[in-house]
Amino acid sequence: MRIGIGIDVHPFAEGRKLVLGGVYIPGHDGLEGHSDADVLLHAISDALLGAAALGDIGLHFPNTSEEFKDIDSMILLKQVVKLLKKSGYKTVNVDAMLLLEAPKIAPHIMEMRKNIARCLGVEIGAVSVKATTNEKLGYIGREEGAAAHAVCLIQTP
Repeated sequence: MRIGIGIDVHPFAEGRKLVLGGVYIPGHDGLEGHSDADVLLHAISDALLGAAALGDIGLHFPNTSEEFKDIDSMILLKQVVKLLKKSGYKTVNVDAMLLLEAPKIAPHIMEMRKNIARCLGVEIGAVSVKATTNEKLGYIGREEGAAAHAVCLIQTP
């Protein structure tokens, strides 16, 4: 077994759609980034890549490449899964935490878990998604951006 950790941060930006865990969340500004800026999927991708010692998402999907401009991060996570499979690794579980003051995430968590589990090829019970505020502290507390942390366990070849 191998353990990985991933962290991602993006600022909010007017005029962008908010997508977290592959779920469109209406009524709130989206996150700024080269892709769709899905901090949750980026943190999970980095955790998986790190556990397999395969670099990070910036290495595989550089923000200087037009190929990845505004790309759906579910596509990127699917590519990460392919990289792991090619190296003989299998995802065991993922535990992820979103950090943002608003909007409320609870109504969307089950759909996020389903998306992630389907993409990773695991049962929904192997995917945990949680959310918390920053109690009005720092850039997250001032609602300037959002962050996500993820840990994963993968099985070695």
